Amino acid sequence: MVYRFIDEHKESFGLRWLCRHFGISLNCYYNYLADKKEDYHKQREAILERIKYIFYNNNRTVGHRAVRIFLKRYGIYLSKTTVHKYMNKDLGLGAVIMRKKPNYKRCKKHKIFDNLLKQNFNVNEKNKVWCTDFTYMRQPNGKFRYNCTIIDLYDRSVIASKNSDYINTELAIDTLEEALNKENHPKNLILHSDQGVQYTSWEFVAFCKDNGVTQSMSKAGYPYDNAPMERFYNTFKNCFYYRYTFESVEMLDEMTRRYMNWYNYVRPHSANGYLTPMEARSK
Repeated sequence: MVYRFIDEHKESFGLRWLCRHFGISLNCYYNYLADKKEDYHKQREAILERIKYIFYNNNRTVGHRAVRIFLKRYGIYLSKTTVHKYMNKDLGLGAVIMRKKPNYKRCKKHKIFDNLLKQNFNVNEKNKVWCTDFTYMRQPNGKFRYNCTIIDLYDRSVIASKNSDYINTELAIDTLEEALNKENHPKNLILHSDQGVQYTSWEFVAFCKDNGVTQSMSKAGYPYDNAPMERFYNTFKNCFYYRYTFESVEMLDEMTRRYMNWYNYVRPHSANGYLTPMEARSK
């Protein structure tokens, strides 16, 4: 306490006068400074090691904002600027850069169901608005494998996700059925999608009607009407699919399942104030 007082007030009273006043030799004060500096460097090295652990334990996909959230979970509170400096300047760590998607051309409007969201993606209750879409992944044998995922706009959590060799109505129905069963068939549910043939087919429309699901659709050629799914799959491709080589279809499916678990339970999400989807869901 005395050393700290001297350190804080030496400019006002003078270092020698303060040391004489408290009966402390200059050597003792300088030893205190040396110990203080050593403690700082030890603490800093421990923080740098923790940052490296977080970065590599999350497949090198987290930037300084996400790392800052992970550090808070360990009781380490740093500013965004400090974490950015530690990662970029001191450690040379850079997160994966998201690939830019090509510009979209507007297509002729072909509305099947009204767009009930109108790009309002803020939902204050879970299981009220879900979004869904497809993406493709190339298999080791050169053929494509397709993923269909449903997320809840309330917390951006993955409700259901399935892979298949076929991008068809059956995959869309199987994914929705799994989601409905998992969440005990919520009432007054809106499912938002694009106008793909899988979602406009008679079978899918009938399945939604039979299960009390109200369909909502983006305008044709307007991917921003389903922006949360666009962002989800952008992250999925850049943080997972593009970073691995899959030796088999079984490996692809298993690692897809692991990614969805990581996304729900580990990855902080900006839409949730940097809580994970499951943390936000359990609030």
